[in-house]
Amino acid sequence: MKNRYALLTVDTEALPKRAEEDHVRRLMWGEHEKGTAGVREMASIGNEFGAKHVFFVDMCGAYERADEIREVMAWLNADGQDVELHTHPEYLPDEFWQKNRFRVRPKLMNRYTDAGKELFLLSHFADEVAKVVKRPVRAFRAGSFRWNTLTLNTLKKLNIPLSFNNTVAAMNIGQNPCSVPLYRPFYWQNGILEVPVTEKNILPSLGKSMWGKDMWARFQYPLSLYVRYRPWWASFIPYSVSKRDGFLVCLIHSWSLLYWDENGFATYKDDRRLEGYRRLLRTLSRDYDIITTKDLLDLVERGEIVPDKAPEETVAQPSSVSPLGR
Repeated sequence: MKNRYALLTVDTEALPKRAEEDHVRRLMWGEHEKGTAGVREMASIGNEFGAKHVFFVDMCGAYERADEIREVMAWLNADGQDVELHTHPEYLPDEFWQKNRFRVRPKLMNRYTDAGKELFLLSHFADEVAKVVKRPVRAFRAGSFRWNTLTLNTLKKLNIPLSFNNTVAAMNIGQNPCSVPLYRPFYWQNGILEVPVTEKNILPSLGKSMWGKDMWARFQYPLSLYVRYRPWWASFIPYSVSKRDGFLVCLIHSWSLLYWDENGFATYKDDRRLEGYRRLLRTLSRDYDIITTKDLLDLVERGEIVPDKAPEETVAQPSSVSPLGR
């Protein structure tokens, strides 16, 4: 045991704007005319190093292809991967809401004020995931990190113990009302355990962003221009991530091993990103215990990871949402 922990979190989605056709095949399976680089290849690379991914699966972006997405979840589950809940409800057809007697708007989840609508949304798709993986959902990540306090209350009602939504970068561009610069798991006031995406404040050298807020960059793959994983002896370089960081959450997408063509659609070009990902996991697996959501909950229960607490004043309240209970 290294007593340093990392989670490889993969937003697994087939959004309409990222492919011209066959969205699940192209954006989840990563199958293209010149080659394949999708969730199977990602899982296979992880398996080489004894590492399982956390695949946050969205069924909203390709709602009409639900059966295909169930096949993806079933394959991942059979491979021993950790399959959890992700939602991009802004892409759901209007009929989805109308037949269930909810208003279509607002479409973006961070703007929801109807507790019943959010409860229905998360309950519906959590049930979809649970039917495939044969267990309750343990964790949720909102599409584009669009969440609000209503989301935390809903997770509590649904007994989903883990939120993977805290990111200051998203807060600073208006995608959520309140994220805090904490890097380890912490408890919100209602007992939901938050697992923040690893990110670095790059303000000191680059100044304010176009939104007039501090600039933050995430630890993700492909690696950003700012936040790089480096050996411990090079960790003095600004914005480095290294094994000096005792807890890491890496942000990945199901299409992260692909490239974008001139139309903004995902395409396979070569294996360079695939091989780069293999190099990253070789290093991470040497420096960290790569864990799943089940592992995380077990480590917390045993006292081997002791979560922090969010400062009470940081919890923003949408106007029609009741305060979090203790």
